[in-house]
Amino acid sequence: MKAAVMRAPNQPLSIEDVTISKPGPREVLVRLKAVGVCHSDVHFWDGAFPAELPVILGHESAGVVEQVGSMVSAVKPGDHVVSILSPFCGSCEFCLSGHMSVCHTVNRDFFNREEGAEPRLSAGGKPVNQFLNLSSFAEQILVHENTLCAIDPEMPMDRAALIGCGVITGVGSVFHAAQVEPGSTVAVVGCGGVGLSTINGAAIAGASRIIAVDLADEKLAMAKKFGATDFVNPKNGDPVLQVKELTGGGVHYSFECIGLKQTAEQAYMMLRPRGVSTIIGMIPPGVNIEVPGIELLVTEKRLQGAVMGSNRFRIDFPRLIELYKQDRLHLDDLVSDRIGLEGITGALQNLKDNKGTVARQVVVFD
Repeated sequence: MKAAVMRAPNQPLSIEDVTISKPGPREVLVRLKAVGVCHSDVHFWDGAFPAELPVILGHESAGVVEQVGSMVSAVKPGDHVVSILSPFCGSCEFCLSGHMSVCHTVNRDFFNREEGAEPRLSAGGKPVNQFLNLSSFAEQILVHENTLCAIDPEMPMDRAALIGCGVITGVGSVFHAAQVEPGSTVAVVGCGGVGLSTINGAAIAGASRIIAVDLADEKLAMAKKFGATDFVNPKNGDPVLQVKELTGGGVHYSFECIGLKQTAEQAYMMLRPRGVSTIIGMIPPGVNIEVPGIELLVTEKRLQGAVMGSNRFRIDFPRLIELYKQDRLHLDDLVSDRIGLEGITGALQNLKDNKGTVARQVVVFD
């Protein structure tokens, strides 16, 4: 199969012939139809987060099941599926208590092949590392069955792929992690693909005011399509003061969707007493967030994280697709461009350059 291989940080991805193994027990081979290019991929491509090289990046994908290994029960050949980077084992404390999105961080080895087994991916007879259990910048993926969710075959693949990361991260954080209440006020810091999905989720949840915060006026204009009611550009002054002036003291919920120390701290300071701030952006390793300790005590403001929208993806994905069919989840407006495999490096660069018109660039396979 053809795949875009990363062999060095900040260098163009190499389009290569890569060998993919046959499905083993509980493994599924999927022929991909669409893959979103996510800012999380950029963090590994530019070296902000460590990656074992060589590696095939990509993690936001949809396709059709080609083969299944023994003991697979979740999907069958011919099924249309969406992948996720947070698979679940189904038997650990986190899965059994309804927090399956955390499972992959504590049970990482469960989803890999046994030590000494043939690698899932190789090139020139040498192993190629699998990224986040997926490696979706390729024509095929070979994954554990608990990485996949079967979906309605009528769902367009280029929009279905987006549900697997950016959309579930944003909407899921609203529904599951923060549990936004109808009539409440929300601030979303960062209006990329995840931020726009967070805004969309807040609108579906019934928030009365949704304040979009971004340095790019183009992204603020896009945010209006997804349900934002108010708009703050930090170039016009302190964003915390602007949000507090708009709301008369702060919001009930804030979401940080960039992954920076400064914006995470600002999101917390935008809260009213007893507000909840949820960090969605990927804060780089070694970076600490500082907030006034006394505020945690006397105002009962809360600061929390949410990985992959605290999802229960086999329940969430079909529901999100139904919301899309009802024109409530605006996936069509998320797609900024459709590209081929050879366009991934340019797409990553567009995200790194923070181009204001880019939400999601999607690789589409014939």
